[in-house]
Amino acid sequence: MDQFVINGGSPLEGEVTVSGAKNAVLPILAATVLGDGQSVINNVPKLHDVKVMKEVLENLGAKVQDDSEQIMIDTSTVNCCEIPENLMRKMRATVFLMGPLVARFGKVKISQPGGCSIGPRPIDLHLKGLEALGVEFKQRHGALEGTVDQLVGAEIHLDFPSVGATENIMMAATKAEGETLIYNAAKEPEIIDLQNYLNRLGASIRGAGTNVIKVKGVQELQAVEYQVIPDRIEAGTFLVAAAITKGNVIIKDVIPEHIEPVIAKLNEAGIEMKVEHNQIEVIGKEDWKGINIKTLPYPGLPTDMQAQLMTFLSLAEDTSIITENIFENRLSHADELRRMGAKIRIEGNTAIVNGVDKLYGTNVRATDLRAGAALVLAGLAAEGETIIENIYHIDRGYEYLEDKLSNLGADIIRKSDFSSED
Repeated sequence: MDQFVINGGSPLEGEVTVSGAKNAVLPILAATVLGDGQSVINNVPKLHDVKVMKEVLENLGAKVQDDSEQIMIDTSTVNCCEIPENLMRKMRATVFLMGPLVARFGKVKISQPGGCSIGPRPIDLHLKGLEALGVEFKQRHGALEGTVDQLVGAEIHLDFPSVGATENIMMAATKAEGETLIYNAAKEPEIIDLQNYLNRLGASIRGAGTNVIKVKGVQELQAVEYQVIPDRIEAGTFLVAAAITKGNVIIKDVIPEHIEPVIAKLNEAGIEMKVEHNQIEVIGKEDWKGINIKTLPYPGLPTDMQAQLMTFLSLAEDTSIITENIFENRLSHADELRRMGAKIRIEGNTAIVNGVDKLYGTNVRATDLRAGAALVLAGLAAEGETIIENIYHIDRGYEYLEDKLSNLGADIIRKSDFSSED
């Protein structure tokens, strides 16, 4: 098992390029099952989750070739509709294959998906949406089997604007008879990217980015070449990295509109930034003030940036209040930050953060993907050496993180094959 060793205190300086979006590429890779022929997906980040999705597609019978930041996928040879339990447990995003498989073959078999332990994330909204299109689900021997003779368009009202459920329903509805309306749909940029990809395949979808998405079913979809959008969470993480180390960093290949809430909150704290068409420059300063933040569905502040901002606010001049409205167990990183000297009190889904002058390096453990990123930021700003364990969580969502940080002047290395007493 790998770990990061960070010697903090160095301001980050230079330029960094944002990779393709993890949360966009995974449903797009799943959607290649819908297209006839060989799809070419560009700007694909080299992440653990992408590797698992490729394994799943190959297990289904697809032919996958990986060339640098490009993946070529021929799904014309797919001959299986069952996702093995061991792969489902590795990554929650395997659930994205439900929609494409029932759309193309009329059946799918899965077990309960895995992923980060950040609170209950049941797939009931996915199932309700697919059932509304005509899919019948049955539990058999611990697995969930879905079957349908012909998907039929329907009006679907989501109880919550779930990103995954919105995407699964969109993909399934591309092959349904008639029109499907998804109300209270998620509005994230990754939804728009998936719509753009599906429409390139030949689908007829409108409304992504609003709370109502309309899908008119078509009979055929053809494989195409497509480029994935930049990762807004990686971009936001580097904004905070530059600010918390009091450095000066230009983040390139970013879409500023996608992270407006993060930019606004950093500005509110007193951080200066120069925002251009596809890059943002962060100009570090010696101190910043505490602010209050609440995570909300897009276009609100993303829950995936809450942990990083908690680290940032732990060094603010005064008190901040953080309210987590999306996932109930997504404040566990507070315990690890307290080990580094942060003063954080948790009350339900709220964190009260009293700013301190310094954080101090110590041994900490990543409990999930974004918590791991938050601990990296803490290590960069801390006095002394920080050792972060369980960094496989970080590898799920950040491409070459230690290399990108090293190129900005950070003292960070990856150590492999060390012995542990766990």
